[in-house]
Amino acid sequence: MKNNTLQEILKKHKLWIDTDYVKGERANLQGAYLQYADLQDANLQGAYLQDADLQGANLQDAYLRDTNLQGANLQGANLQYADLQGAYLQYADLQDADLQGANLQGAYLQGAYLQDADLQGANLQYADLQGANLQGANLQGAYLQGAYLRDANLRDTNLQGADLQGANLQGAYLQYADLQGANLQGAYLQGAY
Repeated sequence: MKNNTLQEILKKHKLWIDTDYVKGERANLQGAYLQYADLQDANLQGAYLQDADLQGANLQDAYLRDTNLQGANLQGANLQYADLQGAYLQYADLQDADLQGANLQGAYLQGAYLQDADLQGANLQYADLQGANLQGANLQGAYLQGAYLRDANLRDTNLQGADLQGANLQGAYLQYADLQGANLQGAYLQGAY
């Protein structure tokens, strides 16, 4: 996508947000090719980005609350400190993505591919990660209270110091996961292996 086209879409989306959805237009970037795009600090709240190619994109500090990123390619993307609260990331590819300090509270990540992603210090409270692949991911110091990790692949995952209070890990695959110092109080571990 050409940069001037993207900037025009972002401008209309900003107006849509600023006028409480009266003027402007919600950004529809479904299936858009945005590899390595610089979207740092962008406000894409509620935007349509399903199946978009955002590989290597810079989304640091971006505001992505309630954004639809289902099936999006975010491999190697920089999402440090991005606000993804309530975002729809089902089956998104976040392999090797940098999500340090990101807010994913209540996000929908069912079936998402997060292999080798860096989620150090990320807020995943009440996030739905059912069936997600987090193999080799870094979740050191992450907040996972009440997270739904049923049938998630957590093999070789770094969960040192993570807060998993009340998390549902039923049927989760935890082989070689590092849980040193993790808080598992009230966590549901039936069938985890």
